[in-house]
Amino acid sequence: MAEAVLIDLFGLKLNSQKNCHQTLLKTLNAVRYHHGAKAKFFCIMCCSNISCDHDNCELETGNGLSALLREFETVSNPSMAASLYIIKQKVDEKNLSSIKVIVPVHRKTLMKAFIDQLFTDVYNFEFEDLQMTLKGGLLKQSTEVNIITAQELEAIQNEIETYLRSLPALKGELTIITSPLIPDTFIHGFTTRTGGISYIPTLSSFNLFSSSKRRDPKAVVQENLRRLGKAAGFNANKFYQIKTDHANDVWIMGRKEPESYDGITTNQRGVTIAALGADCIPIVFADPVKKACGVAHSGKCT
Repeated sequence: MAEAVLIDLFGLKLNSQKNCHQTLLKTLNAVRYHHGAKAKFFCIMCCSNISCDHDNCELETGNGLSALLREFETVSNPSMAASLYIIKQKVDEKNLSSIKVIVPVHRKTLMKAFIDQLFTDVYNFEFEDLQMTLKGGLLKQSTEVNIITAQELEAIQNEIETYLRSLPALKGELTIITSPLIPDTFIHGFTTRTGGISYIPTLSSFNLFSSSKRRDPKAVVQENLRRLGKAAGFNANKFYQIKTDHANDVWIMGRKEPESYDGITTNQRGVTIAALGADCIPIVFADPVKKACGVAHSGKCT
């Protein structure tokens, strides 16, 4: 059973106040009946402007609908990316991972594409078709679109990137700590835990590592990296970080990349290399004579 239930009314068009209120009331009652025992979070996602085709009626009153709506959180935003990210925050606050999405059949593929970008494998999604049971329907009947084109996927990614760029930095400004021992030939520094957009407490704002086992999606990590590149003055598209194995393998850039390694060295210009640290210590090396640099993850699993 799902821990959270999301009803997608993003494309809602009310055809007549009575019929549509009855349809929505029946849908919400069914959701509460089937998922009320386990689900801890019920949410409706819709555009900012939910209106009827006739008389500009609003989704507020009628036949017990208002009282039932109070049992659901409503997220209203014209951006799909913004709506789903806000819902993700609410789900994460409650530490939930099993989510049922009730979605019109023609929007299912689009919804899945957004979810793939904004969620990780930590979450388990189940999809159910939003039923249109009354004449006139809640939403217009349509067949499922099974394929997202490359252009559509690019548009989805652009919408997500635009929204994430608009988010404020958390826990303070981005801070880069430099060493007076390393010459200006090398752009270098150590980041702190402030200035990013990662809101998961254990990732503490400036997370630069994406993993299917974490709640932070790759899109959020990429936005943190973009902000770091802008502040430090490097190209985020030429950023390479170690693939930790807590061993002694080193990747010398220009040679074949190992599957995992705890160090990187390079004499290539214009690339940025990084070692991540939490309880282990990241180390930076710089050779101003040979114009080479390196990073290492210093630590050992016990």
